[in-house]
Amino acid sequence: MTEVFARLQFPVKLAFTFTINKSQGQSLKCTGLLLDPMCFSHGQLYVACSRGGDPKNLYIYCPNGKTKNIVYPQALK
Repeated sequence: MTEVFARLQFPVKLAFTFTINKSQGQSLKCTGLLLDPMCFSHGQLYVACSRGGDPKNLYIYCPNGKTKNIVYPQALK
């Protein structure tokens, strides 16, 4: 008696994750931001968005389409 087996295979791509602070000075081809937790300090949103060279390769996820970007008024004077 022979048994028939079936398998389901998912394609996997290599990916890396690190914090915004660790990304400073890096140049990335593709950047994805998870903005679910609102834990930004001054300038982190800019740093995160500016790591990739092409805006077409910047992917941002934030619930309700909003996040918090802290800007100190003293820095704008």
